[in-house]
Order: sequence, then C-alpha cells, then structure tokens
Amino acid sequence: MLILALETSTDLGSCALWRDGVVSERVCPSGRSHSETLLPLVRELLLEAGVKIAQLDAIAFGVGPGAFTGLRVACGVAQGLAVASNLPLIPVTSLETMAAMAGADRVLALLDARMGEVYSGSYRLAADGYALEGEIRVSAPGDVTLPTDSGWLACGNAITAYPALLERLNAANVATQPGIVPTAAVVAQIAAPRAVQGEGLDAALAAPLYVRDKVAKTVAERLIEGGRA
Repeated sequence: MLILALETSTDLGSCALWRDGVVSERVCPSGRSHSETLLPLVRELLLEAGVKIAQLDAIAFGVGPGAFTGLRVACGVAQGLAVASNLPLIPVTSLETMAAMAGADRVLALLDARMGEVYSGSYRLAADGYALEGEIRVSAPGDVTLPTDSGWLACGNAITAYPALLERLNAANVATQPGIVPTAAVVAQIAAPRAVQGEGLDAALAAPLYVRDKVAKTVAERLIEGGRA
C-alpha cells in the first residue's frame, strides 16, 4: 500500500509517503509559501523513494480547518496529482490529526484560527480511530466548549496563542499539550486503513473544510480594534 499525504493547514507544511506502515516525511522550508515549496518537496520525496504517482493507491490531504490559503494548496495539489492517475483522495481533518498525535483517550483539539478565534473539536478514541463528538466549531477563546468530565487532554497551538483559553483549561483541570500541529505523517497513518477499506473521494469532489466563510477582517473592523487599515 502506497499513500501520499499532504498537510498545509498551518505554517508547518509537510508531505509524507506511507509504504506498508513505514512513513517518510518532508517538511516545507520556513519563510516560504506552501504554494511554492510543497510540490517540489513531493517530487523530491517520491524520487528518493523510487515511486511514481501512478504507483500510488491513494492521496490523503489535510482538508481543514486551518489557514485558508494553506487548505487550498493541499487540496489543489492533491487534486492535480490524483486526476492524472485516477487516484482516490482521502480527506483527513486537521483536528483529528491533532487528536491522534496527542494519543490520549479523550482529546480536545484546539487550533488557532487567527482573527481572535479558535477551531475546536472533541474526540474520543474508538476501535477504528478517533471519533468526533458533536461538530467542529470556530469561536472566541472564551466560548470554546470545555469538557465537563475528567480525563481529557487539550492540545494545539491555540493554547499558547490565547492565554485566556489556557486559564480556562487550567481552571477546569484539563491537561494541556500545546505544541501539537498536524503533520502529513500522521495524516498518512489515519488514511491508511481507510484506503485499505476502499474509502476515498473522486478528485473532482474534494474541497477544503473552512468551517467559517470569512477570510479576513475588514478595514473597518481592524480600525475599531486599534489596528491599521
């Protein structure tokens, strides 16, 4: 089983190749856009592994939520590569990836959505991976729904981005692991059993999961908050 995985929902972009349980990963260089670096990195990864696109069984990609531009890069590259060889696409959400990286039985994944907001999702470990409870939400840090029972672990860069959120987690006795952001290697690990089961989308049907429709604040909103036009 050969699966190429792409993840660019945050500043840490990466690609990975899953080969029967062995994963090779490359990380996009910092300071440069994912649109500039991802595809050359994919070509380098496949060349070093001696694998051609046509030999892949599927392409997995981080579908979101996350940075709008980054989501479009991963989805666009995945679609472009898949169409040429008629490969299925397997979308994996960034928050599920973070939950898998945290590794606890119950995980509250918290990703910085910028604009003073947080993407959040609650996950429980099940027999076939992490199952989302409820829905993925975007909200202000003070409106993030926290667990009411014990044994949860909160993870993600929103914890350090918003001190008020960390205070709420501490007050609720929720353990934290702030250094987690999604990676392509874990996207590949999540996608592998789904590929074995024959899951996947036609490339034409793939689309980023934005959760919210608003890309940036207006000039008026920035001025009201004391920012620049």
